[in-house]
Amino acid sequence: MAIKRETADKTVSLNNPCKMAYTMVSTTNGIKNEIKKGTTIITAEPFTFVLSSQHRTERCDYCFQSGKISRCSGCQYVYYCSKNCQRRGWITHKVECPNIKRVQPRIIPDAGRMMARIIIKLHQGGADERGYYTPTKYRTFYDLMSHVSNIKEDVSKMEHFTSLSMVLLEFLPKDMLPEPKELLEIFGRMSVNSFHILDTDLTSLGVGIYLGPSIIDHSCKPNATAIFEGTTLIIRTLCDLPTLDWTKVHITYIDLLKDTKTRRAELQQSYFFWCDCERCNSPETMEISAACPNKTCMNPCSSTDTNCSKCGEKFPDDFRDEFDRVCELSVYQLERMANIAYLDASRMCLERQQGILHPYNLLVVRMLEMAVAAAIDLDRWDEAEVFAAQLVSRYLFYYGETHPMTGQMYFSWGKLLSLQMKGVQALEVVTKAAQIIKVAFGENHSKMRTEVKPLLDQLMAEYHMSKNGY
Repeated sequence: MAIKRETADKTVSLNNPCKMAYTMVSTTNGIKNEIKKGTTIITAEPFTFVLSSQHRTERCDYCFQSGKISRCSGCQYVYYCSKNCQRRGWITHKVECPNIKRVQPRIIPDAGRMMARIIIKLHQGGADERGYYTPTKYRTFYDLMSHVSNIKEDVSKMEHFTSLSMVLLEFLPKDMLPEPKELLEIFGRMSVNSFHILDTDLTSLGVGIYLGPSIIDHSCKPNATAIFEGTTLIIRTLCDLPTLDWTKVHITYIDLLKDTKTRRAELQQSYFFWCDCERCNSPETMEISAACPNKTCMNPCSSTDTNCSKCGEKFPDDFRDEFDRVCELSVYQLERMANIAYLDASRMCLERQQGILHPYNLLVVRMLEMAVAAAIDLDRWDEAEVFAAQLVSRYLFYYGETHPMTGQMYFSWGKLLSLQMKGVQALEVVTKAAQIIKVAFGENHSKMRTEVKPLLDQLMAEYHMSKNGY
C-alpha cells in the first residue's frame, strides 16, 4: 500500500526560473538507467525547521552545527555559530526574537515554535515556495495532506492542538494568527509531514518540513533512506532500483525495531494509515519469538508451542508463564530506562531472557542497546564492545546491510575495539563500517570525512607500524 503525504501533483515548464533541488537521472535513448544503491535521488532544504530546545545551548539555531556559539543579544535564548548563520536566520527570528523575550521566563514548546515558524513563513509569502522532486513537478506547503478530519476524531491530538493554539495566541502578534480552521490545517500538515533532522550519529536534533521529499511513501522494508548534512535532507537508495519511479521509492517514517502490531498502531496514530507493506504482511518469526529449549537449535518458536517445529524438543510445562514473565519484566525495565540506561538492569534482563526469548527477539535487541549505552556512559569499554558485537548481527537482520543504522552500529563497535587497543579487529570492523556508510551517507558526507576516514587512516597507520615492528 502506498500512502501519499501530498494532495496533488503540480507541473511547470522546464523554463521555470524557480530554484530546484533534485537529482537528474541519466537516460540512454530515452530509457532511464538503473539507479544503483548509494545514489542520491533528491536533496532538499527545509521549508521551515526548528532546533530541539534540549540542544539550543550547544548547537547553532540555524545550521545545527556544534562548537563555539554565541547567544542572540535580543532574546538571549537562541544561539548562532557565526554572523552568517545569524543573518540567514534573521528573516524568521526577527519575528520570534521580541516575542521570545516578551514571554520569558516561559519556554515555548518545540512544537509551538515550529508551528509559529510555519505561520511566519506563510505570512512572508512562503505559500508560493516550491519543492521540486523532478525537473518539472513540485509541492507547495498547501499541497501537503493535513488529515484534519482524522485529527478532529483524535482526542489526544485535539488536546495538543488546543494547547498549542493557546501558546500561539500569547506568542505571536494577533494580526499574524490565522483563523482556527486554517490553524488546524497548519497543525495537521506539520504533524503529518515533519522529518526528524538527525546528526551523524542518527540522533534527532530537531524537526523540519521538506516539500519535495513529501512525495516519498513509507515502508517497513525501505529501499531508500533519509540522512542529513546539517539541515539539508538527502534521500539515498539502499538497493538497486530499475528506474526512478517515485511510487516505488520508500523510506521509513518510524523506528523499525518494533513488532508488526506496534508499527501499524504507531503509523495509524501518527500518519492515519494502515501499513500494508511487505514486512507487515509477512508472518512474524523473530520479532516476538521464543527460544527453543534445545540450546543448539536457533529455530524461532512460539511461546504456545509444545514442541519445537524444527528439532522436536519439548517445552517445559511452565514455559508459557515464564515467557510472559520475562517479557513483562523486559518491557517494564525498558520503559523505566526511557531516558537513561542502567547497566545492572540491562544485565539482569539479558540474563533472564537467555533460553526464554529468542536471541533475535526485539526485546533482546532493545535490551542490548540499553546495555551498550549504559556501559559507554560508565566507560566500561570492554562490556560495551561485547554487547555491540552482539547487536551488529541483529541490526543486519532487521535493517539490512546498507542501512545507516547498520553502518553506525559497525562504526560504534569499531571505535570500542580501538579504545581497547584491538587494532587489527578494529581495522576490520571499521573498514566494514566505511563500506556501509559510503552507501548510506555518501563518500563526501561529513560522517565519512570527519569521523570514519580519520579513524580508518589511524588504524591503518597503526597496523602498518605494528607489521614493521615499530
